[in-house]
Amino acid sequence: MIDRKNAPSIQGIASINFEKPLVFDITKGNHLFCMTNVQNETAKFELYFDAGSIYGGTETASVVNALLLSGTKDKTSIQINTEIDELGGFLEQGVSMENAVFTVYALRENILPIARIVRDAIENCVFDTRELEQSINSRKQKLRVNMEKVSVLAQRSFRQRFFNSSEKYSRVTNPEDLDFITQEELMQFHQQHYLKGLKKMVLVGNFSQSEIDSFMDVFGAWASEETPTFETGFENIKGYAHLEKKDALQTAIRIGRHLFNKTHEDYSDFLVLNTIIGDYFGSRLMRNIREDKGYTYGIGSMVSEMEHSGYFMIGTEVGKEVKDQALAEIKYELDKLKTKLVPQDELDLVKNYMLGQLLKSADGPYSMMDLFLSVEQHGLNMDFYNQVIHSINAVTPERIKELANKYLNWDDFTIVTAG
Repeated sequence: MIDRKNAPSIQGIASINFEKPLVFDITKGNHLFCMTNVQNETAKFELYFDAGSIYGGTETASVVNALLLSGTKDKTSIQINTEIDELGGFLEQGVSMENAVFTVYALRENILPIARIVRDAIENCVFDTRELEQSINSRKQKLRVNMEKVSVLAQRSFRQRFFNSSEKYSRVTNPEDLDFITQEELMQFHQQHYLKGLKKMVLVGNFSQSEIDSFMDVFGAWASEETPTFETGFENIKGYAHLEKKDALQTAIRIGRHLFNKTHEDYSDFLVLNTIIGDYFGSRLMRNIREDKGYTYGIGSMVSEMEHSGYFMIGTEVGKEVKDQALAEIKYELDKLKTKLVPQDELDLVKNYMLGQLLKSADGPYSMMDLFLSVEQHGLNMDFYNQVIHSINAVTPERIKELANKYLNWDDFTIVTAG
């Protein structure tokens, strides 16, 4: 009988039994990763291409990605999308600075038929001039609207200053840039970065070996024969810059500095510091800037990664009249971590929160695959996460103070406001 008078004891998390995907070689340097332990009929496939926004002209990568299903000489975009819809397929497409991803969700039995439709559509895409014109006009209009937002203006200026040493990583798009995109340019990019730029394939679903082999046959010819190279050692313009926007009611704030990715020895412990600063609702920045001062509805910090580097960033929007006060309070919170030890009860709360989030993120094969891809990108394996658990459990207030003094020096930050 269950004892309902006494609460169950709290069990700490020392490790998680992470499931590893099956790995199949497409070519020597390209792989298909598959999670087959799915207890229902859902499935997905993902294609990762060496087709990020750092390649080609301004916006070329984004336009190509958006027009992958825009039509062939035999099918219109409406016909292609109708065929996928009739099979219950749901599509997601995205471009980051260094990669492009094409994702399809569907029932397992329909994944291969959809894959063949997608293969034909991408391989034989003609980048119809009417579709291209509509896409360009839509993008120009959306960009003009977005450039009225202080958050977008701050992010654009931040990117230019943050990646100042790299022309490709620092560039931003202006409406007039879209007028120079040509059909020929798109087709060249498509040929190089998609039909010869597939980096890896992902499958999640209760697939048989023959189905996995068939999937590799569908897309295997696109596998890249070259190992992508990415920049590192970025230099930012340090210090403060303000972009004035007349009649704005709010000011957007972006603060950041270059760091590292999962391969660095300080990564796991810095995640704890980042969480204390601004990566959960009870963080120090939220308690100060939102709850105590009432300057903003929300403020947060994050650690973001790229292939060979990473960065730490704080972002918020505040009332225009309290911009300077908000910046002073953010600096105050960072400086306090450099001089005063984090109370043990606060640190324990953050540890429990982080371990709970990690446990939640490992729930099921789809989540397990996401975790795997996050470490595989950096040449690591799933053992990384149990090392993170060990680091979270072991980190001390003294270690947090040490990291704060190492990485939270105000003079090292790029600081941008717009409003």
